[in-house]
Amino acid sequence: MADQGYRGLRMRARQSIGMIVPAAVLLALAACQDFAISGKSGFKGQYLAARGALESGSYDTAARAYQTLLKQSGPLAARVRLEYAHSLLRANRFEDAAREARKITATEQGSARLAALAVQGTADHETARAAMARGDTGTKVRSLLNAAKAALDEVLAKGKAFDPLGALAARRKILGLEIARL
Repeated sequence: MADQGYRGLRMRARQSIGMIVPAAVLLALAACQDFAISGKSGFKGQYLAARGALESGSYDTAARAYQTLLKQSGPLAARVRLEYAHSLLRANRFEDAAREARKITATEQGSARLAALAVQGTADHETARAAMARGDTGTKVRSLLNAAKAALDEVLAKGKAFDPLGALAARRKILGLEIARL
């Protein structure tokens, strides 16, 4: 009887390993920094690869993947561009992130616009902060701070649903202090 229990345990272990090994291989492939984004996998596969890179912290890889996807995104262009802008923001490419977010705010309404404004405001603020760290407090910095403030004000005016953790409100408060100091 103990022999049957041992065989059953071995069989379950083999089945588990049979499932774990392919899953581990897939995770390793998805985590690669330079996985291929090719036309062969189709739009959905490329999107999922880009999204996986963004969620795993491979921001530069995600940005390249989203940039490629934009050429074929059709009716999903605003969503792909928003995720592209977000990946640029996370990759500390603030000016690029703000530029892409502005393209969305110029054409979209509702939640898409508000999400883009959050990215734009954050990116403008970070660009201004970098300039201030270098000692620049000129007109461009003031303009960036005011643009960031206006973007975040619009998002925050829509209520807590668009800032459930208060991160944008905290950033907005810091912006107000920085503008007052200039």
